[in-house]
Amino acid sequence: MAPRPQNQKRRPESARRANRIIQTRTLLLLGVFGVLTFVLLFTQLYRWQITEHDELQSVAVRQQTMRTTVEASRGTIYDRNGTILAMSASAEDIFISPKEIIENDQNQNLIANGLAEILDLDPADILKKMEKTNSQYEELKKKADDELADKVREFINENDLKGVFIRPTSKRTYPKGTLASQVIGFTNDLGGAMGLEAAYNDELTGENGMVVTARDRDGRSVLYQYDQYFDAENGCDLHTTLDTTIQYYLEKGVQELEARFGTGKGAEGIVMDVNTGAVLAMASLPTYDLNSPGTVYNDFLTSGMTEEQVLENMRDLLNKQWRSKAINDTYEPGSTFKTLTLAMALEENVVDLNTGFYCSGSVKIEGETINCSKRAPGHGQQNLTQAFANSCNPAFINIGLRIGNDKFYQYMLDFGLTEKTGIDTTGEASGFVNSEIKYSTLALACYAFGQNFNVTPIALLAAQCACVNGGYLYTPYLVEEITDQDGNVVSKHDSTPVRQVVSEETSALVRDIMEYEVTSGTGKNGQVAGYRIGGKTGTADKVGGGVIVSFVCFAPADDPQVMMLLTLDEPSKWTGTYVSGGNMVAPVASSVMGEILPYLGIEPSYTAEELVGADKTVPNVVGLSKDAAAERLSANGFSFRTVGSGDTVTDQTPAGGAIVPNSAEIILYLGAEKSTDKCIVPNVVGDSAATANQKIVNAGLIMGVSGATNASSSTVRAISQSITAGTEVEAGTVVRVQFSDSSVRD
Repeated sequence: MAPRPQNQKRRPESARRANRIIQTRTLLLLGVFGVLTFVLLFTQLYRWQITEHDELQSVAVRQQTMRTTVEASRGTIYDRNGTILAMSASAEDIFISPKEIIENDQNQNLIANGLAEILDLDPADILKKMEKTNSQYEELKKKADDELADKVREFINENDLKGVFIRPTSKRTYPKGTLASQVIGFTNDLGGAMGLEAAYNDELTGENGMVVTARDRDGRSVLYQYDQYFDAENGCDLHTTLDTTIQYYLEKGVQELEARFGTGKGAEGIVMDVNTGAVLAMASLPTYDLNSPGTVYNDFLTSGMTEEQVLENMRDLLNKQWRSKAINDTYEPGSTFKTLTLAMALEENVVDLNTGFYCSGSVKIEGETINCSKRAPGHGQQNLTQAFANSCNPAFINIGLRIGNDKFYQYMLDFGLTEKTGIDTTGEASGFVNSEIKYSTLALACYAFGQNFNVTPIALLAAQCACVNGGYLYTPYLVEEITDQDGNVVSKHDSTPVRQVVSEETSALVRDIMEYEVTSGTGKNGQVAGYRIGGKTGTADKVGGGVIVSFVCFAPADDPQVMMLLTLDEPSKWTGTYVSGGNMVAPVASSVMGEILPYLGIEPSYTAEELVGADKTVPNVVGLSKDAAAERLSANGFSFRTVGSGDTVTDQTPAGGAIVPNSAEIILYLGAEKSTDKCIVPNVVGDSAATANQKIVNAGLIMGVSGATNASSSTVRAISQSITAGTEVEAGTVVRVQFSDSSVRD
C-alpha cells in the first residue's frame, strides 16, 4: 500500500460541517420547491377537472361546435268553433355585425344607405351602430315580413356583402285585429304581456330546440353526420269559450252605445253561458288593434289633445285601451243589483208575490232622504213584481231592511261579490264592500238598491246568472281546454259550481219577475220579438258626479241559456234621450240579443201580434199565373197587389228569396214594366210606429221593426233606422227601424 503523502493535510471539521449544511439546505429547498410545484399543479388540475370543469368544458364545446337555436312555435289561440284568434307566423330578424363589416373592409356607406332605404331607417343611425367595432350583433329590424327580408337578401347578394345577416324567427299575428283585444292580449319580447297571452304564457311558450354542429379550428362546420338535433317542443294551444260571431255582435252593440250616447268614458259588455260560467263574448271600449298595441286606436281618447300632449300622455292612453272595463274596473251596479236583493228576500221568506209596498217618491233613513226614480207622488201602492218592474228604490230599501244587515252581508259573500271571481286572465279587480254594511241601517238601505259599494261587471254577471239558473254560482272562465302540439288534451275546464246560493224555487220566481220587468217594466225597450226575455235596468250615481247606465238580460226566460250585461260610463245629457239604462242601453241590448239568439239556434215563438212583423222569406212567383201566385203568397201569409192586366206574373217586388216582415205587401207585375226608379229612404227617427210605417210604405219601401213597438202608446218613438235618410235604394228594400218607449225612468 502506497504511503500517504506527508504534505497532504486533512480538511478541517468545520469545513465538512458547512458542506453538509449546504447540502441539507439544498435538499430542503429542492423538497420545498417540489412540494410547492406539486401543490400548484394539483391546484390547477383540481380547478380544471373539478372546480371549473363545466365552464372550461363549455368553452371547449363552444370552440369545437356551433349551436343554432330551433325556435319553438308559440301555441295558437282558437275560439270555441276553431277560428284562429292568435297565431305565430314566420318572420325574420335583420341585423349587422360591425366587427365583421370592418374586418372585411366593407363599404359602410353603401350598406347604411341601402338598408335604410329598404327598412325605412335613417342611414345615420345605421352608421352609428357600425361605430361599435367590437360588436357582432346590432339589430336593425325585428320580425320583418318575408317581402322585406327578401329585399334585404337581394341587396346582400347583389353587393356580395359580409356582416349583414337575416335570421329566421316568428312573430305573433292576430287575424281578427281588434276583435276581443282585451281578452286575447298581446306579446312582447319577454312573452305574454296582457290578457290570455299573459295568463297562459307558460302553456303557450313551448321550449326551444337546438342543432349542434361540429366545426374545425377555423370555425367551419364539418360533415353533417356530426350534427346533433334537439327538437323544439312547440307551445300548447288554447281553445277558448269565445265565439267570434257573438263577439262581433256584442262589440257592434258596445260601439253603438258609445257612438250614440257616450262621452269618451267607454262602455263594456259580457255575454255568458248561464249554466257553466263560460264567457262567450267580452268587449270593452276603448279598444285597440292587437297587431299594433302601441298605437292609440280610438280617436275619442285623443280628442282635443295636441300631438305633443298625446306623446306626453301616451303611457296613460295605452293603458286605458289595454285594460278591460269588464274585469279590471269596478263600478256601482245601481238598480241591476235589485235582482240579487230580490233573490235574497225570496230565499229568506221575508217577502212573497203578494207583499205590498207603498212609494211616495222618497224615503228617509237615519235623517237622509233617498229618492225614487219616480219622484212624488211616486209609484203608490204596488206588489213585489210591480216594485221590481218599476225599479222602486223605497220598496227595495224596505226589502233590504227586512233581510237585515247580517244576512244581507252573508249573501254578498255567498254571491262572491267581496272577492275576485278567479276568472282565468290577468288583472282582475276585487269588489269593495264597506264593513258598515254589517251594522249601518243607512248602508243597508243603499246597498239594497245597488249604491255605495263597488263590484266588477264580471262578478255581477256571475251573481246574476246564479239568480236565474237554479241558484248556482259558477266561476267565469275563458279557456275550455288546452291541447299539445299533437292535439292531445292537456287540461280541460271543470264547470263545477262554487256553491248553491238560492234554491231552485227562488230562482224560478226571480226568472218570472225579471221577465215581467221586460214585458211591462223599465226594461220594456229590451224586448226581442219571438223570444221571452228577462232583465233589469240600472242607472247608478258615480262618486264625484255622473252616472253609469246599464242593462242585464237573459233568454229564454223559461229556460235560460245566455245572459248579457251592457254598461255605458257617463252618457251624454245632450242627446235628447232621457239618461237611464232603460232608455239608452236596453234598446241596444235588444238588437244584440236579437242577433245572438237566432245564431245560437234558439227557435223563436211569436205571439199573434209579433207574428205580423216577424221576418219571412218571400216566395218566387215569377212565371206563375195570377191565381197560382196569389195562392202561394196567401199560403205564406203575404198580402199583395198587382200592376198591369196580364194573366202571368212577369216580375215581383221584393224579389223571391228576400227576407221581409210578414206584414210586407208584395207587388206583382202582370206584364207591366217594373219601374227602375230608385226610392229615397225617409227620415223616421222620432216618429211613432204608425207614422214611420206610413212614410216608409209611401216611399215604396218596407219597414222592419224591433224594440218596443206598441203603436197605441204616445211615448213609443223610432230611435234609429238601418238605412240613413236620403239614401237611394231599390223599391221593396227593407228599412229596419228600432222603437223605444221614452216613458222609462231607470
